[in-house]
Amino acid sequence: MKNRNKATLIGLVAIFLWSAIVGLIRSVSDHLGPTGGAAMMYSVASVFLLLSVGWVGLREFPRRYLAWGSLLFVAYELCLSLSIGYADTSRQAIEVGMVNYLWPTFTIVAAILFNRQRANFLIVPGFVLSIIGIGWVLGGEQGFDLPGMLDNVQDNPLSYGLAFAGALIWAAYCTVTARIACGKNGVTLFFVLVSVALWAKYLVEGGGAMAFGFEAVVYLVLAAAAMGFGYGAWNVGILHGNVTILAGASYFIPVFSAALSMLLLRTPLSLAFWQGAAMVCGGAILCWLATRGPRAKQARTR
Repeated sequence: MKNRNKATLIGLVAIFLWSAIVGLIRSVSDHLGPTGGAAMMYSVASVFLLLSVGWVGLREFPRRYLAWGSLLFVAYELCLSLSIGYADTSRQAIEVGMVNYLWPTFTIVAAILFNRQRANFLIVPGFVLSIIGIGWVLGGEQGFDLPGMLDNVQDNPLSYGLAFAGALIWAAYCTVTARIACGKNGVTLFFVLVSVALWAKYLVEGGGAMAFGFEAVVYLVLAAAAMGFGYGAWNVGILHGNVTILAGASYFIPVFSAALSMLLLRTPLSLAFWQGAAMVCGGAILCWLATRGPRAKQARTR
């Protein structure tokens, strides 16, 4: 029991680390640039993963997982890091991060559509509440304001578009790998591939100066550690801890992320933002409950 509790605690640490990612990515981008900063961050994170998770020979991976897993994971991480890096302001970076956190809701919907996951009626209000929550976040001080939301997105369609695409891609990754991974974990390989892709983009763009200083290095190490050790800690928690507690806690990442980003980026957030963030969390929780209700459980036993 003590070992299980310890593993659960380690899994909860992963949730804290992931919640800090948006603020840390933005801080690294401010010092080293969107592409160069992300390339450095994933390179250092790859080293951390090699030390914590280790390397698995390519022959041990199912070929389909190696192909689709690599493609979807790299695409998602590019969308995540660049959407935050390309944001015009710190407030916009936090909003972009919130759009990315639609992935839990999208993942459950994808599991229902493609993996035959049974669900009850709660899936509909859960999905709708998540979407309304994002509209509330993007509407600014007025809450859900469609013209204001559209104006906000049009100010930087690239960042918001990448974040939304990333949420869809990560949902696809979770859905696909659940079927073809065969219990294998290619996160170390995938991080190396992400760093290679980012360095290639950096060189194609002609490079660019990166202002290395004490503060930049601190943020770089913290961001890489949050990413690399976050995945390692999550694996420990999922394999040996209380999965129910970890799953429930993970749905509050949007609120935790907003709070940590607000502190790291010194950016005040309005009441309307917090209301929208709560809706995103609530919608994801309703979707999760939809797969665990009586009807869903009965359907799975048939």
